[in-house]
Amino acid sequence: MSENLKIDRRRFLGAAAISIAAGEFGMIGRIDAKSVETTVNAANEPNRELNTSFDAIKQIHAGLLNVGYAEAGTANGPAVILLHGWPYDIYSFVDVAPLLAAKGYRVIVPYLRGYGTTRFLSDKTFRNGQPAAVAVDIIALMDALKIEKAILAGFDWGARTADIIAALWPQRCRALVSVSGYLIGSQASGKQPLPPAAEYQWWYQFYFATERGEAGYAKYRRDFAKLIWQLASPKWNFDDTTFNRSAAAFDNPDHVAIVIHNYRWRQGLAQGDPKLDELETRLAQSLVITVPTITLEGDDNGAPHLPPSAYANKFSGKYVNRIIGGGVGHNLPQEAPKAFADAVIEVDGYAK
Repeated sequence: MSENLKIDRRRFLGAAAISIAAGEFGMIGRIDAKSVETTVNAANEPNRELNTSFDAIKQIHAGLLNVGYAEAGTANGPAVILLHGWPYDIYSFVDVAPLLAAKGYRVIVPYLRGYGTTRFLSDKTFRNGQPAAVAVDIIALMDALKIEKAILAGFDWGARTADIIAALWPQRCRALVSVSGYLIGSQASGKQPLPPAAEYQWWYQFYFATERGEAGYAKYRRDFAKLIWQLASPKWNFDDTTFNRSAAAFDNPDHVAIVIHNYRWRQGLAQGDPKLDELETRLAQSLVITVPTITLEGDDNGAPHLPPSAYANKFSGKYVNRIIGGGVGHNLPQEAPKAFADAVIEVDGYAK
């Protein structure tokens, strides 16, 4: 990444975060100071990229999908479902999963719709990327795997998915680990204009709103993903082997359609599934999450994100916010796997 990009990112990040909180999420207001904030330095973590692969990728029919997923640990252990974001994949958790398996957990790491080996069961199914649809996928996966209740943990799209499940179906969520906090939004909030510094952070969203953007992403999806990795995690020195392993997930035949629809839906430029309207109406009310929660943030996250004070009052159960130091960016579980795994184990303790 060039020096001018680094400078621009730092110049706009602070103002953009506050603007996003005020505009897109509509959450600036009374702050409930019940949360505890601590900082963990992950710079010297011993386990950075110790594992190069999962043992096997399994497949199971779940809802509208045949879901590809990795599994680790004991089959009768407490379930943990780890959810990746865009443009990443299950390998964000390649070092987290064995740490949790060693503690007796049953760890499930699914490819979201449009990634990896996950496929739609019917060619006629609407390739819908709206966040509620992804959350329904995970509920269907839990049903297929006969998991009544799980700890949900994720980042980016995965954190948003976990937040939605915790808000709508708290009986299915034992506890929550969410990178960048409360990410539940709505089409109404997504239509609201933000100050330029905040809009600058969402440049790719506007690109994807155009036909040129859709064609460009289809043609250059790996180059695009690598740029996002660099911007979102400026101090993460990933190599080509690490990137290419995850980039293979973007060769999914539905990947471009799902990604483009996701970002267009957020701006109200694309319709969702009418069957999900009732869920979206509830989510638009900014539901409070009641399950025990730890929110995490890397100290050098270059992606758009809210300041923790903006979402502290969205969690009514036992809640801790933790800053992960040492130059950790947006892909927190892959950059600081021990800190992420420790948060899962800790929040499980809150639920007991």
